[in-house]
Amino acid sequence: MKGLATPNRIVCLSAEVADWFWRIGAWEKVVGTTAFFTLPPEAVAKPRISGFSTAQFEEIAALKPDLIITFSDVQAPLLAELIRRGFTVLGTNQRTLAEMEATLALLGRMVGRETEAEQWLDTLRKRLAPVERVKLRPRVYFEEWNDPLVSGIAWVSELIERAGGKDVFDELRSKSVASERVVGSEEICRRDPEIIFASWCGRPVEVADIIKRPGWNNMSAVRNQRICEIPGSDILQPGFRLVHGYERLKRELLIG
Repeated sequence: MKGLATPNRIVCLSAEVADWFWRIGAWEKVVGTTAFFTLPPEAVAKPRISGFSTAQFEEIAALKPDLIITFSDVQAPLLAELIRRGFTVLGTNQRTLAEMEATLALLGRMVGRETEAEQWLDTLRKRLAPVERVKLRPRVYFEEWNDPLVSGIAWVSELIERAGGKDVFDELRSKSVASERVVGSEEICRRDPEIIFASWCGRPVEVADIIKRPGWNNMSAVRNQRICEIPGSDILQPGFRLVHGYERLKRELLIG
């Protein structure tokens, strides 16, 4: 970053940022991470000092970070408190695939790893390339939360389409806040998805509970037993691990 010192003690309160720094060769700059980050076997462990909406402020202070990175409106209260305590904080709120790429490129520039970041971004673009399909696209409902029912965030909707599906709530794609993507059970039934993907933000998906919802037994996805859980780390974190979620989307959509 021109005109600014390169940060050397970074705390990552979101998993995709920690993962990205590891991939682009900047792991030595990371001094603390969220508990939701899956540590690669070959990586040196760093202190886990936060959940997603919670953080251990005293433990963060002890790490003496020169930059803390947060993600999304959910972490806005943490960002505000960290700023109040005098920390330097970068908060991002990317929602689309294009915004995700721009954010990852920015992170690479911040730590002096522009070349490595662009190489990984090139790989990411190739891995997330749209598939070619001849047959009609199956109707897809992606459930990001179960109470209330929340449809998928923008990048998930985009990936569904790239994988060959039709997001039944694609008109909600532009809604950046989860509360604006709340959908009604009856409306989901009316739109009759042929396949349901679910990822409940870190909670295990209870397929049995989905099947027992009133009126859902007549839904095509339920009748044909096409309900698939995708781990949140593979689909709800806007970073390189989306390639795993995308591969799962493609496999399940191609079955039909």
